[in-house]
Amino acid sequence: MAKPKNKVPIVDIGIAEKDRSAIADGLNALLADTYTLYLTTHNFHWNVTGPMFNTLHTMFMEQYTELWNAVDPVAERVRALGFPAQGSYRQFGELSSLADVPATPPKAMEMVRILVAGHEAVARTARKLFPLADKAHDEPTADLLTQRLAVHEQSAWMLRSLLEE
Repeated sequence: MAKPKNKVPIVDIGIAEKDRSAIADGLNALLADTYTLYLTTHNFHWNVTGPMFNTLHTMFMEQYTELWNAVDPVAERVRALGFPAQGSYRQFGELSSLADVPATPPKAMEMVRILVAGHEAVARTARKLFPLADKAHDEPTADLLTQRLAVHEQSAWMLRSLLEE
């Protein structure tokens, strides 16, 4: 008796495969940006020095914890759409719109500037995907994007306020 072939179940959630694929690609870019920003923020948490040490050390910890908790829902949404979530450093490096952290830790206020730019970049990545999710009537992805936009815009604002004189 022949063994049945392992068939990949067809995803039939009311979104065309081409739209699901494009949304998954966008979400994988968001995942790469989020993970890259997580690593940068955690790195800065470890390496911040100076008169604002305690404030920045604590703020960076709150932000990297939020980012860490964000990667799973993004990856799981990719999987729910029927595609693999990217997860290697190589893949993240290819997909992310964020630069890697400098080899030598920058001064505290430069860390803040880098993180402002990072949060703004992640917000742009999420915003760029929103029209596609909306057009495909992918409400779960649109909701996820709305939540991520709110977090990144608020984080950028809070960090940016530290740069005002």
